[in-house]
Amino acid sequence: MTPSRTPQVVPKPAATVVLVRDADRGVEVFMMERSAFGDFGGLHVFPGGKVDPADDSARAAALCRTPGAGDANRILNLPAGGLGYWVAALRECFEEAGLLLALREDGSLLELRDRTLRERLAADRDRLNSGAKGALEDLCERERLQLATDRLAYVAHWITPIGNATRYDTRFFVARAPEHQEALHDGHEAIESEWIRPEEALERHRDGAMAMISPTLKNLEELCGFASADALVAAKQALDPRSIPTILPLMQPGGVSLDDLDEHLVIVG
Repeated sequence: MTPSRTPQVVPKPAATVVLVRDADRGVEVFMMERSAFGDFGGLHVFPGGKVDPADDSARAAALCRTPGAGDANRILNLPAGGLGYWVAALRECFEEAGLLLALREDGSLLELRDRTLRERLAADRDRLNSGAKGALEDLCERERLQLATDRLAYVAHWITPIGNATRYDTRFFVARAPEHQEALHDGHEAIESEWIRPEEALERHRDGAMAMISPTLKNLEELCGFASADALVAAKQALDPRSIPTILPLMQPGGVSLDDLDEHLVIVG
Protein backbone atom coordinates (compact mmCIF):
# COMPACT_ATOMS: atom_id res chain seq x y z
CA MET A 1 0.00 0.00 0.00
CA THR A 2 1.43 3.35 -1.01
CA PRO A 3 1.72 5.74 1.97
CA SER A 4 -0.29 8.93 1.61
CA ARG A 5 1.60 12.15 1.21
CA THR A 6 0.74 15.37 2.99
CA PRO A 7 -0.13 17.96 0.34
CA GLN A 8 2.42 20.73 0.06
CA VAL A 9 1.20 24.08 1.39
CA VAL A 10 0.96 26.66 -1.40
CA PRO A 11 2.73 29.91 -0.41
CA LYS A 12 0.51 32.98 -0.07
CA PRO A 13 1.59 36.19 -1.84
CA ALA A 14 2.97 38.70 0.69
CA ALA A 15 4.87 41.98 0.77
CA THR A 16 7.27 43.50 3.30
CA VAL A 17 8.62 47.04 3.47
CA VAL A 18 11.97 47.88 5.05
CA LEU A 19 11.76 51.48 6.28
CA VAL A 20 14.97 53.46 6.75
CA ARG A 21 15.83 56.93 8.02
CA ASP A 22 18.82 59.08 8.96
CA ALA A 23 19.70 59.52 12.63
CA ASP A 24 22.62 60.90 14.63
CA ARG A 25 24.12 57.41 14.90
CA GLY A 26 23.72 56.66 11.20
CA VAL A 27 21.07 54.93 9.11
CA GLU A 28 18.32 53.27 11.14
CA VAL A 29 15.67 50.71 10.21
CA PHE A 30 12.19 50.31 11.71
CA MET A 31 11.60 46.94 13.38
CA MET A 32 8.70 45.46 15.30
CA GLU A 33 8.27 42.55 17.68
CA ARG A 34 5.38 40.29 16.73
CA SER A 35 2.76 39.27 19.27
CA ALA A 36 3.23 35.75 20.60
CA PHE A 37 -0.31 34.87 19.46
CA GLY A 38 0.05 35.39 15.70
CA ASP A 39 2.25 34.33 12.80
CA PHE A 40 5.96 34.77 13.57
CA GLY A 41 5.16 35.18 17.26
CA GLY A 42 7.98 36.73 19.27
CA LEU A 43 10.10 37.49 16.21
CA HIS A 44 11.50 40.87 15.26
CA VAL A 45 10.36 41.76 11.76
CA PHE A 46 9.73 44.55 9.27
CA PRO A 47 6.15 45.68 8.53
CA GLY A 48 4.42 43.38 6.07
CA GLY A 49 1.70 40.88 5.39
CA LYS A 50 -0.43 39.08 2.83
CA VAL A 51 -1.44 40.61 -0.49
CA ASP A 52 -5.22 41.12 -0.40
CA PRO A 53 -7.38 40.84 -3.54
CA ALA A 54 -8.19 44.57 -3.25
CA ASP A 55 -4.48 45.40 -3.49
CA ASP A 56 -4.55 44.23 -7.10
CA SER A 57 -7.81 45.96 -8.03
CA ALA A 58 -8.34 48.56 -10.75
CA ARG A 59 -9.34 51.02 -8.03
CA ALA A 60 -6.02 50.61 -6.24
CA ALA A 61 -4.05 50.77 -9.50
CA ALA A 62 -5.67 54.11 -10.33
CA LEU A 63 -4.16 55.55 -7.14
CA CYS A 64 -0.59 54.42 -7.88
CA ARG A 65 2.39 56.22 -9.31
CA THR A 66 4.97 54.24 -11.25
CA PRO A 67 5.44 51.38 -11.85
CA GLY A 68 2.33 50.64 -13.87
CA ALA A 69 0.79 47.19 -13.83
CA GLY A 70 2.79 45.97 -16.82
CA ASP A 71 6.11 47.21 -15.45
CA ALA A 72 5.33 45.75 -12.02
CA ASN A 73 4.73 42.34 -13.60
CA ARG A 74 7.98 42.61 -15.52
CA ILE A 75 10.00 43.64 -12.46
CA LEU A 76 8.67 40.72 -10.41
CA ASN A 77 8.70 38.33 -13.39
CA LEU A 78 4.99 37.57 -12.99
CA PRO A 79 2.28 37.10 -15.62
CA ALA A 80 -0.15 39.29 -13.64
CA GLY A 81 -0.80 40.77 -10.21
CA GLY A 82 2.58 42.41 -9.69
CA LEU A 83 1.33 45.86 -8.73
CA GLY A 84 -0.63 44.35 -5.86
CA TYR A 85 2.66 43.69 -4.05
CA TRP A 86 3.54 47.41 -4.11
CA VAL A 87 0.07 48.34 -2.85
CA ALA A 88 0.19 45.66 -0.14
CA ALA A 89 3.57 46.92 1.05
CA LEU A 90 2.23 50.46 1.45
CA ARG A 91 -1.03 49.30 3.03
CA GLU A 92 0.77 47.09 5.55
CA CYS A 93 3.17 49.93 6.31
CA PHE A 94 0.23 52.15 7.24
CA GLU A 95 -1.62 49.41 9.13
CA GLU A 96 1.33 48.15 11.14
CA ALA A 97 3.66 51.15 11.44
CA GLY A 98 1.25 54.08 11.03
CA LEU A 99 3.32 55.56 8.21
CA LEU A 100 1.50 56.47 5.00
CA LEU A 101 3.77 56.81 1.98
CA ALA A 102 1.53 58.93 -0.21
CA LEU A 103 1.88 61.92 -2.49
CA ARG A 104 -0.10 65.13 -2.45
CA GLU A 105 -1.40 66.78 -5.60
CA ASP A 106 1.80 68.80 -5.94
CA GLY A 107 3.87 65.59 -5.93
CA SER A 108 5.34 66.08 -2.45
CA LEU A 109 5.28 63.37 0.20
CA LEU A 110 2.48 63.55 2.71
CA GLU A 111 3.35 65.19 6.03
CA LEU A 112 1.21 65.02 9.14
CA ARG A 113 1.86 68.37 10.77
CA ASP A 114 -1.86 69.16 10.96
CA ARG A 115 -3.61 67.70 14.01
CA THR A 116 -7.00 67.25 12.36
CA LEU A 117 -5.40 65.41 9.44
CA ARG A 118 -3.53 63.16 11.87
CA GLU A 119 -6.79 62.37 13.63
CA ARG A 120 -8.57 61.54 10.37
CA LEU A 121 -5.76 59.22 9.31
CA ALA A 122 -5.64 57.57 12.74
CA ALA A 123 -9.32 56.72 12.30
CA ASP A 124 -8.57 55.37 8.82
CA ARG A 125 -5.81 53.20 10.24
CA ASP A 126 -8.22 51.82 12.82
CA ARG A 127 -10.68 50.98 10.03
CA LEU A 128 -7.97 49.14 8.11
CA ASN A 129 -6.89 47.18 11.15
CA SER A 130 -10.50 46.21 11.84
CA GLY A 131 -10.71 44.69 8.36
CA ALA A 132 -12.74 47.37 6.57
CA LYS A 133 -12.62 46.78 2.82
CA GLY A 134 -11.47 49.67 0.65
CA ALA A 135 -10.42 51.83 3.60
CA LEU A 136 -7.06 52.75 2.06
CA GLU A 137 -8.65 53.67 -1.25
CA ASP A 138 -11.35 55.68 0.55
CA LEU A 139 -8.66 57.61 2.41
CA CYS A 140 -6.60 58.38 -0.69
CA GLU A 141 -9.62 59.50 -2.70
CA ARG A 142 -10.94 61.69 0.12
CA GLU A 143 -7.58 63.36 0.78
CA ARG A 144 -6.64 63.50 -2.94
CA LEU A 145 -3.53 61.40 -2.44
CA GLN A 146 -1.63 58.99 -4.63
CA LEU A 147 0.13 55.94 -3.24
CA ALA A 148 3.90 56.53 -3.41
CA THR A 149 4.65 53.26 -5.18
CA ASP A 150 7.52 55.01 -6.97
CA ARG A 151 9.33 55.40 -3.63
CA LEU A 152 9.59 51.62 -3.10
CA ALA A 153 12.73 49.80 -4.26
CA TYR A 154 12.26 46.08 -4.89
CA VAL A 155 15.16 44.24 -3.24
CA ALA A 156 14.42 40.60 -2.38
CA HIS A 157 12.22 37.56 -2.95
CA TRP A 158 11.88 34.86 -0.28
CA ILE A 159 9.63 31.80 -0.03
CA THR A 160 8.89 30.11 3.31
CA PRO A 161 10.54 26.66 3.56
CA ILE A 162 8.65 23.57 2.45
CA GLY A 163 7.22 21.80 5.48
CA ASN A 164 5.90 24.88 7.26
CA ALA A 165 2.18 24.87 8.06
CA THR A 166 1.89 28.44 6.77
CA ARG A 167 3.99 29.58 3.82
CA TYR A 168 4.49 32.95 2.15
CA ASP A 169 5.89 34.04 -1.20
CA THR A 170 7.23 37.41 -0.09
CA ARG A 171 8.60 40.36 -2.03
CA PHE A 172 10.73 42.79 -0.02
CA PHE A 173 10.89 46.52 -0.69
CA VAL A 174 13.02 49.31 0.79
CA ALA A 175 11.80 52.88 1.27
CA ARG A 176 12.83 55.98 3.13
CA ALA A 177 10.37 56.73 5.93
CA PRO A 178 8.36 59.92 5.37
CA GLU A 179 9.33 62.89 7.51
CA HIS A 180 6.90 64.51 9.94
CA GLN A 181 5.09 61.21 10.50
CA GLU A 182 5.53 59.08 13.62
CA ALA A 183 6.08 55.33 13.30
CA LEU A 184 4.21 53.34 15.93
CA HIS A 185 3.26 49.64 16.11
CA ASP A 186 -0.44 48.76 16.24
CA GLY A 187 -0.38 47.08 19.67
CA HIS A 188 -2.10 43.96 18.33
CA GLU A 189 -0.07 42.12 15.69
CA ALA A 190 3.05 43.93 16.93
CA ILE A 191 3.64 44.67 20.61
CA GLU A 192 6.89 46.65 20.46
CA SER A 193 8.77 48.69 17.86
CA GLU A 194 11.95 50.69 17.54
CA TRP A 195 14.33 52.42 15.17
CA ILE A 196 17.67 50.67 15.26
CA ARG A 197 20.89 50.60 13.25
CA PRO A 198 21.02 47.40 11.17
CA GLU A 199 24.48 46.63 12.56
CA GLU A 200 23.14 46.90 16.10
CA ALA A 201 20.14 44.68 15.31
CA LEU A 202 22.45 41.98 13.97
CA GLU A 203 24.67 42.23 17.03
CA ARG A 204 21.66 41.93 19.34
CA HIS A 205 20.58 38.85 17.41
CA ARG A 206 24.03 37.32 17.95
CA ASP A 207 23.65 38.04 21.66
CA GLY A 208 20.25 36.35 21.75
CA ALA A 209 18.36 39.57 22.46
CA MET A 210 16.43 39.78 19.15
CA ALA A 211 14.88 36.68 17.59
CA MET A 212 14.87 36.84 13.78
CA ILE A 213 14.56 34.48 10.82
CA SER A 214 16.70 34.19 7.70
CA PRO A 215 14.96 36.77 5.44
CA THR A 216 15.15 39.44 8.13
CA LEU A 217 18.80 38.71 8.87
CA LYS A 218 19.87 38.75 5.23
CA ASN A 219 17.98 41.96 4.50
CA LEU A 220 19.56 43.60 7.54
CA GLU A 221 23.01 42.60 6.28
CA GLU A 222 22.23 44.30 2.96
CA LEU A 223 21.45 47.57 4.79
CA CYS A 224 24.84 47.89 6.48
CA GLY A 225 27.58 50.29 5.47
CA PHE A 226 25.59 53.13 3.89
CA ALA A 227 26.37 56.75 4.75
CA SER A 228 22.77 57.94 4.48
CA ALA A 229 19.23 56.72 3.91
CA ASP A 230 19.19 58.46 0.52
CA ALA A 231 22.35 56.65 -0.55
CA LEU A 232 20.91 53.34 0.59
CA VAL A 233 17.61 53.79 -1.25
CA ALA A 234 19.36 55.05 -4.40
CA ALA A 235 21.56 51.94 -4.44
CA LYS A 236 18.53 49.69 -4.07
CA GLN A 237 16.58 51.58 -6.76
CA ALA A 238 19.49 50.96 -9.12
CA LEU A 239 19.34 47.17 -8.72
CA ASP A 240 18.52 45.19 -11.85
CA PRO A 241 15.44 43.14 -10.87
CA ARG A 242 16.76 40.28 -13.00
CA SER A 243 19.66 39.99 -10.55
CA ILE A 244 17.36 39.46 -7.55
CA PRO A 245 17.17 35.71 -6.80
CA THR A 246 14.26 33.75 -5.41
CA ILE A 247 15.47 32.25 -2.13
CA LEU A 248 14.05 29.20 -0.39
CA PRO A 249 15.63 28.57 3.04
CA LEU A 250 16.07 24.99 4.21
CA MET A 251 14.28 23.87 7.36
CA GLN A 252 16.67 23.85 10.33
CA PRO A 253 15.01 22.63 13.56
CA GLY A 254 17.78 24.04 15.72
CA GLY A 255 17.84 27.39 13.98
CA VAL A 256 20.59 28.95 11.89
CA SER A 257 23.35 31.24 13.12
CA LEU A 258 24.53 34.29 11.20
CA ASP A 259 27.87 32.61 10.58
CA ASP A 260 26.41 29.68 8.63
CA LEU A 261 23.27 31.35 7.28
CA ASP A 262 24.30 31.21 3.61
CA GLU A 263 24.81 27.44 3.77
CA HIS A 264 21.09 26.93 4.39
CA LEU A 265 19.71 29.05 1.54
CA VAL A 266 18.72 27.62 -1.84
CA ILE A 267 18.38 29.78 -4.96
CA VAL A 268 15.29 28.50 -6.80
CA GLY A 269 14.79 31.26 -9.33
